[in-house]
Amino acid sequence: MSTTGRIPTDVVLLRCHGALPSHDPFGPGLTPPPCWADIGGRVVRHAHSAALQRSYVYLRLSHRTALSRHCLIELAREAGNAWPAARVEASRLTLMHDIAGASADSPARFHYVVEMKPEPGWGIELQRWYDQEHLPALAAVPGCMGAQRFWNNDDEQESLACYDLVSDRTTACAEWLAVRETSWSARVRPHFMKPVRTMFALACACAP
Repeated sequence: MSTTGRIPTDVVLLRCHGALPSHDPFGPGLTPPPCWADIGGRVVRHAHSAALQRSYVYLRLSHRTALSRHCLIELAREAGNAWPAARVEASRLTLMHDIAGASADSPARFHYVVEMKPEPGWGIELQRWYDQEHLPALAAVPGCMGAQRFWNNDDEQESLACYDLVSDRTTACAEWLAVRETSWSARVRPHFMKPVRTMFALACACAP
């Protein structure tokens, strides 16, 4: 995990911890705060969990940009101004894989996130597994609108894979479970360190 210098960034992830407001401060009608506008950032996804009192807001940059730590702090500060009751943390995400799903034309209602840190010595193998088998196979499951994987440059859980879903039951269907139970999956999954899996509802999602 690197927190200094300028990091090639495609998306800034804003993690908002706190009670959800009665309105969506990151919805389609948002006027971008100055720092967001300066880097051409726009919200492409706002996912929230009322039970966890947590939201993930994805701020897509107009093009891959080398963002400094100072800029990241400013982005988080401006998000905090929009949502004053929340504690906001910001991370620079580098896009590694982006696949349209089997249900790409359906409306997304849920957003499933898997975050983890690869065990030392397993980073390359886990990347091969995600790229060659796991992400494409999950994207092909009916009910999955799309799958993405990012490298998180500012968090202990360095790998972030996320899936836009038609239903929160998609992850329990036979096709999804079959992908999880392949021999390659069984070999690499024990080498996830501190995995965090979260199912969010989508407050808004726009074309990337």
